[in-house]
Amino acid sequence: MFKFCFCIFLFLLATNGSFAQFSVSDYSVDWTTESNNASGSMPVGGGSIGANLWVEHNEVFLYFSKSGAFDENNTFLKSGRLRLKLLPNPFTNARFRQQLHLENGSATIDASTATNKVRITVWVDVLQPVIHLDIQSSKPIRAEAVYENWRFEDRLLKGKENNANSWKWASHVKVVTQKDYIEYDKNNILFYHRNADSTVFDATVAQQGLSNVKQQLFNPLRRLTSGGMIRGAGFVPGNTGEGIYATTLFKSWSLHSREAKKHQELQIILHNDQTPTTEAWRQQLRQIAQTIQQNKNALWQTAKWWKQFWERSYICINPGIKNAADTAWQLGRNYQLFRYMLAANAYGSYPTKFNGGLFTVDPVFTDSTIKGTPDHRNWGGGTFTAQNQRLVYWPLLKSGDVDMMQPQFDFYNRLLATAELRSKIYWGHGGANFNEQLENFGLPNPTEYGWKRPAGFDPGMEYNAWLEYEWDTVLEFCKMLLDANDYGTIVLKNYLPLIKSCLRFFDEHYQYLAKQRGIKALDQEGHLILYPGSGAETFKMAYNSSSTIAALKTVTAALLALPAGNLNNTEKIYFNGLLQRIPPVPFMQYNGKTTIAPAKLWARVNNTESSMLYPVFPWGLFGIGRPGLDTAINTYKLDTFALKFRSAVGWKQDNIFAARLGLTREAQQLTVQKLKDGGRRFPAFWGPGYDWVPDHNWGGSGMTGLQEMLLQAAGDKIYLFPAWPKEWDVAFKLHAPRHTTVEGVLKRGKFVSLKVIPQSREKDVINMLR
Repeated sequence: MFKFCFCIFLFLLATNGSFAQFSVSDYSVDWTTESNNASGSMPVGGGSIGANLWVEHNEVFLYFSKSGAFDENNTFLKSGRLRLKLLPNPFTNARFRQQLHLENGSATIDASTATNKVRITVWVDVLQPVIHLDIQSSKPIRAEAVYENWRFEDRLLKGKENNANSWKWASHVKVVTQKDYIEYDKNNILFYHRNADSTVFDATVAQQGLSNVKQQLFNPLRRLTSGGMIRGAGFVPGNTGEGIYATTLFKSWSLHSREAKKHQELQIILHNDQTPTTEAWRQQLRQIAQTIQQNKNALWQTAKWWKQFWERSYICINPGIKNAADTAWQLGRNYQLFRYMLAANAYGSYPTKFNGGLFTVDPVFTDSTIKGTPDHRNWGGGTFTAQNQRLVYWPLLKSGDVDMMQPQFDFYNRLLATAELRSKIYWGHGGANFNEQLENFGLPNPTEYGWKRPAGFDPGMEYNAWLEYEWDTVLEFCKMLLDANDYGTIVLKNYLPLIKSCLRFFDEHYQYLAKQRGIKALDQEGHLILYPGSGAETFKMAYNSSSTIAALKTVTAALLALPAGNLNNTEKIYFNGLLQRIPPVPFMQYNGKTTIAPAKLWARVNNTESSMLYPVFPWGLFGIGRPGLDTAINTYKLDTFALKFRSAVGWKQDNIFAARLGLTREAQQLTVQKLKDGGRRFPAFWGPGYDWVPDHNWGGSGMTGLQEMLLQAAGDKIYLFPAWPKEWDVAFKLHAPRHTTVEGVLKRGKFVSLKVIPQSREKDVINMLR
């Protein structure tokens, strides 16, 4: 395998003027013993494919998954499990080593004895949907690749198992996972799951009164085929079998090498698509396989991609120490490890899921009461909870990974027509309505929508105490779009209709609601009456929620600030008028000090989100370099709800609030809790928190908080070290607005190196450690 060292920089040693080097390879993970089970696996991925790799009882195991593999119930399916057996077994009484090589995205497994040395290299092609397993040995050996599938027959799902799909706790439905098709195709193993014409999509459309416009709705499930093939030169079909892993029965199909060799290679090719027939999907798969076979530069291209990826940005704490016991060093390593995990779905057809991404394993290792299959994850497979999803994607701006945000942006953009239809059909006005617990086809999750709804209840509303009127999170993705245009390169014009429509919904809907109650559409100051509303999932039946107000103000102002040509004159007039109609952020008093209120009024508290601090993050109305910093700090320190809710678990974002407010010690303590080793063998497998393992919104909020401790931007200014503890040495490269990168080194509390591109922005940098 190629090896690269990058993310290399030099920093000055204060004692003797010599230099030390750091490389991202210093953060690679190295194990010298086998794992107990799948929970001790190592993530390997790239492009749109993720795999969990581990060695157990002298056999190599690999779960593999590709973005967009949703079944008829909207479960996010794994494609299967591979068990690799080598004969004679090289792991018996051998020196063992398993390594993740961040520099090129590969993993290696070594078994060494006095008579033989074996190396298995696993890597995923970033540009083609294929996993490579390369087996090298000093003496000829045989290999057997056993494909294991637990969907070999129709499976009735019971109880908590349905938390993995869109039916959840819908007790009136008999939920069945349809069986896969597995067969030998010449010397290959072919496997796939084919959705029928009727899926949970159809039931949801009927439930929500949209049957008359069904053909106009985006349906990603109908006739979707997900699967692939396993092949290897010199491999032929072997035995079939059955067994049990963890708590799940499986059947198996195998390939084995014709003869013992020193070098053998296997490929797992994955493909998902909606096709009119299975044969059409098979033909696509064959074409992909042929393209892969013809590409002789795949390894070089993938290694080049990873090299460029790591050169984009980095945060290296206490560089040169490489001490896993040092908590500060751990944070830098785990930041890099989680960023690597996000890159596994850089080019997926769907966004990285907050509840495990591509790297979940058997549920029994997370929750012993759930006896489901390896497809399981809590909070659904095709259900995208926006409050959680946003935290996965905010850190990609400062890390320079705007290209990796595309799947999340496209997710909303392709659902725009559905969201606008909802507004038109249910309420007779314009704008796009996106709910929380949003299905990949654009409608609210049917069980959260409510199967037993009172007669006459608003058909556009979810009948749910947590989710009612919670529809402003889409504005965070609108702001990400506008920011992505400022940090990197996207075709913003493709997404402007989405942003405009999301804003228009709030304007038209709250005037509509006001007219349902009285004659006037606005209050006596000419402002929208944002009632009923919601402060995240927490402050319910809210009147003028501060989080919603901050969202509307920020996105509308950013839209109006775009260069000429993005809005026509009519739109400029409209959105300037909307900006004037947005009410002011409400305030309240604690101990005689002004704080940001969750809302002007609210009826009840349902969850534990500190939405009164959302005007700090993500909306940036308050904070360093902005007016009202003292008010925001008062809110953080005095608001009784903010104090009660404070935590570093899961989607909690108190670490980000603290960093945004320049509260160094608080930010340090909370970020340590966020990014320190997660308690499982792979350090960045955090969770379950409130969701699942690995908890990606836990990692995303941790990444964001660490970035905010280092660099913040307000107006034209770039603030460095706004909440950074002086005892932590750091070398970093991060991105800032106006297509700026900032690269620097802090050693023993002194700023010893700074590089700003473009150089003209250097004058805008403010070092807050001075």
